Amino acid sequence: MSYALDPFGANRRRIEQQEATAGYEAYQLDAAYLTLTGNAATQALAIASARAQIKAVETIIQDDQENLRLVQSELEAGEATQIDVESAASQLAADRTLLPPLRQQVSVARHALSILAGRLPADWVPPDFNLEEFTLPDELPASLPSDLVRQRPDILASEAQLHAASAAIGVATAQLYPTINLTATFTQESLATETWFNPTSRVWSIGGQLLAPVFHGGALQAQKRAAVDAFDAALANYRQTVLTSFGQVADVMEALAHDAELLEAERRALESADESLRLTRTTYQYGNVGVLQVLDAQRLAEQARLGYVRAQAQRLLDSVQFLTAMGGGWWNWPGSDQPMQAAAEKAAGH
Repeated sequence: MSYALDPFGANRRRIEQQEATAGYEAYQLDAAYLTLTGNAATQALAIASARAQIKAVETIIQDDQENLRLVQSELEAGEATQIDVESAASQLAADRTLLPPLRQQVSVARHALSILAGRLPADWVPPDFNLEEFTLPDELPASLPSDLVRQRPDILASEAQLHAASAAIGVATAQLYPTINLTATFTQESLATETWFNPTSRVWSIGGQLLAPVFHGGALQAQKRAAVDAFDAALANYRQTVLTSFGQVADVMEALAHDAELLEAERRALESADESLRLTRTTYQYGNVGVLQVLDAQRLAEQARLGYVRAQAQRLLDSVQFLTAMGGGWWNWPGSDQPMQAAAEKAAGH
């Protein structure tokens, strides 16, 4: 048997390097899973959003058709002009152009979700998601400590690469020094069973081996310099990854704040339009306004509802982006409970 004393830590740092490399691959898997689930949620929301908008637009088109019918009736009665008819027909045609792009959005999102599920679009059709089926977390934080962003798999993967580069410096440094191996050999020279326990039939051998680098033409020093340079590159990549991550989180948090403002504004607009429609209908019952005014008020209410649906969908989509940017959420991400010692501190000792 043999045993390497490893006084300068070459084997230890090799093991450390391989463990860090394995950690990097694990974090890459986490990142792929996070991307997959985030994209799946995004496509499901895209389906729900487009379907809700289609429903609102179809209601608006029904109002336009009724409006056109009434204007044509008033034209025949001599109470409207051809300009009124053309205006109503133009509005109907314009609103009909809103449907094809929305239907295309549903088709594209369904196909994308099928691919994410590993199925051909012709073989599997995703469910018809409804916007009201989705709910936000009970509370989305307005500010976040930096430790929470560190749970992102890309940051952890970059940190693992930095750790592996640090260990590589230790390996290259240890190769500059001698290696010491101890060996021991035991031989039983007799095949006769009655002499097995006779000391004269046993041979022991214990020895040591010292290997020192004598002449390598500067190759070992060059390898160490290359390892240090690789560490510097990994450190720069780590810093860039962290900066990019914080930028993404800042952007999506700003978007969430603006989404909340827009949703509140759209809610007030919808309430105002609904109240205007209620009052117009009441006035119509007393004969103070015509049916066209009622239809116009109803159409404005549906347009306000369409804007509110779009604001709801955008807030949900940005919430998905926020959770993705946070590495899956600010709660119990599996990678966050395995903190790694800073690689820079590891390298400082070599």
